[in-house]
Amino acid sequence: MKQRIITAVILAPLVIAGIFMLPLPLFIAALAIITLIGFWEWTQFVGDASRVMTLIPGVVVSALSLYFIPFDSISLDAVTHSHFVMLWLGTIWWIIASVLAVTYPRSSSLWNHSSLLRHAFGILTLLPFFWSVILLRAENMSGDVYHGAKLVLFVCLIVWAADSGAYFAGKSFGKHKMAPNVSPNKTIEGLLGGMATALIAGWAAAQYFDIQFASFGALLVTTLLTVIISVLGDLVESMFKRVSGIKDSSNIIPGHGGVLDRIDSLTAAFPIFTLLYFSF
Repeated sequence: MKQRIITAVILAPLVIAGIFMLPLPLFIAALAIITLIGFWEWTQFVGDASRVMTLIPGVVVSALSLYFIPFDSISLDAVTHSHFVMLWLGTIWWIIASVLAVTYPRSSSLWNHSSLLRHAFGILTLLPFFWSVILLRAENMSGDVYHGAKLVLFVCLIVWAADSGAYFAGKSFGKHKMAPNVSPNKTIEGLLGGMATALIAGWAAAQYFDIQFASFGALLVTTLLTVIISVLGDLVESMFKRVSGIKDSSNIIPGHGGVLDRIDSLTAAFPIFTLLYFSF
């Protein structure tokens, strides 16, 4: 626990500094590196003999997305049809993945023995995350260079608040398990506590950062749906780790495991939030 706290104290300011201080090209490059590490860690879930060869499909599809989808600052400032397609792919995937996690282990018979599906699951997990973060970071850069950074941090804050609220509510009141075969410690009471905490954090962050939503109802719905999917996103990675027989995706972050262990909730949260934010 001591190592986890020390790492978090060091890492959190670096993440926030990167969100606000890196110019867009360097921000995209840094995010691409994080995504690449995520793909490398995902190779364990595919289960093929060579992890290097297993990495290739994700890298190729990601490179093709950068070729076909515009990512210069002007194009990113006006969300295009191709951007929305990517966001919808991520959203649909997380709805399906959530059902797979909640119904595990029955659902595992549909994909457990298919390397192709496991490859697809990794791409659908990481690529929409990559694009959704970029789209948020580039939002309204011509008008306010920090507006997009505030949006990215907003999503991080509500997910972190939900994680903390769910932990304490689950510890104190948790009785009804969400998906005991995947993660025995997650409860319905914890989810409700996380949702309440995220709503408070979201309202406060929106006021502080002057983030405008269409209405208070839009803020409420966007925050709730983002948080619900983020919690289920954590369950999805736990499901894949359980099937693969591993505890952590790697040990790259001392006391915290791997990159996927740290961004599992965010990979689910960002596509949902970004789609809702740009739609409403």
